[in-house]
Amino acid sequence: MKPPKILAFVMAGGEGARLSPLTAYSSKPSLPFGSRYRIVDFVLSNLLNSGIQSIYMLVQYKSQSLIEHVRKAWVVSPMRNEEFVTVVPPQMMRGGDWFMGTADAVYQNINLIQLHNPDLVLVFGADHIYRMDIQQMVDFHRERKADVTVAALPVPLEEASSFGVIDTESDGRVADFKEKPANPPHMPSDPTRAYASMGNYLFDAKVLVEALKQANDRDEHDFGHHVLPHLKDTHRVFAYDFATNKVPGTKSYEEPAYWRDVGTRDAYFSAHQDLLGLTPRFDMFNPQWRIFSSNYQGPVARLFDAKVHNSVVAAGSMVRQASISNTIIRREVIIEEDVEIEDCVIQDYVWIKRGARLRRAIIGGYNVIEAGTHIGYDRELDSRRYHVTAGGVTVVGPGEVTSSMRAFSE
Repeated sequence: MKPPKILAFVMAGGEGARLSPLTAYSSKPSLPFGSRYRIVDFVLSNLLNSGIQSIYMLVQYKSQSLIEHVRKAWVVSPMRNEEFVTVVPPQMMRGGDWFMGTADAVYQNINLIQLHNPDLVLVFGADHIYRMDIQQMVDFHRERKADVTVAALPVPLEEASSFGVIDTESDGRVADFKEKPANPPHMPSDPTRAYASMGNYLFDAKVLVEALKQANDRDEHDFGHHVLPHLKDTHRVFAYDFATNKVPGTKSYEEPAYWRDVGTRDAYFSAHQDLLGLTPRFDMFNPQWRIFSSNYQGPVARLFDAKVHNSVVAAGSMVRQASISNTIIRREVIIEEDVEIEDCVIQDYVWIKRGARLRRAIIGGYNVIEAGTHIGYDRELDSRRYHVTAGGVTVVGPGEVTSSMRAFSE
């Protein structure tokens, strides 16, 4: 079969309210993740590694930091018109409204589909941590002559009520969509698990355009709640089992079909812990399927008489006679003498002064932690000064920095 022409929309407008105060100055997809990435880098890397290079990123809330990141890190090819990652804010081309939902966001940019005239259109979220060879989903879609394919993650049946669940026939054809059902239907092949929607969709382009127009006429704006439930009754809609996706270079010790929605502070913290150890659940080192990000030009990390256990210290950071364990230290962090840090995530440009003690905490970028400060040792005190999650993680929001520094720092 002739390879299809594919256009991708990345939905990167999420406000990330459940991640507050980390999202005080930037959207959820723009948040730092791991030692050198941002959340949005994962979906973009999956697309490029899969050979999909025509990408529009739809942004909305607090988007400047994300726009600057894409400008600096995601220049694909200025010589070929079909190879691009382009940020598209709300254009107000069909009225004065911002995007009112995922389907409305694509509908407001329907002219871009008409401009490129693709065979297939991908609509993927920008909020998740995972690796995926999207061409395998494309092959599944074409083999079944599907009009729409929805990426589906097998989850334990007892956890499925927290997700949008897909009820399928034995061949994968979608019978129904159920939003957080009390009694979720199990997978045809496994009575212990259910299919959870990953929010990643593949459409026949003509079907998508017509469906978006009809949804707009009905004043409906969301793919999961509106467009897909209508299409399953009139078109061939299939669920693609993400567990069958095989990414080159994945290690035997990694969690199969690793995928995390890091939409809460506890989930964000937990996913960082998955990166640590000799056999991490999600190993960031995979030369066959790289996660790309900005090309930081600063110096390497420097450690002076420091004790570092099961941790990552990013470029430009300096650690002096401190003790660090089970922690991710991002770029250009200064850690002074007699500091102890355990089970933490320290974001960019943080200065932690002499004698500080940090445990089970997320420290937002640009903070100064004063000498002798204790965080993570007294929950009641932390709750008065900072934010403490249900899981007991203390979250310190980003420090006060001028907007120009925050938007343009990389």
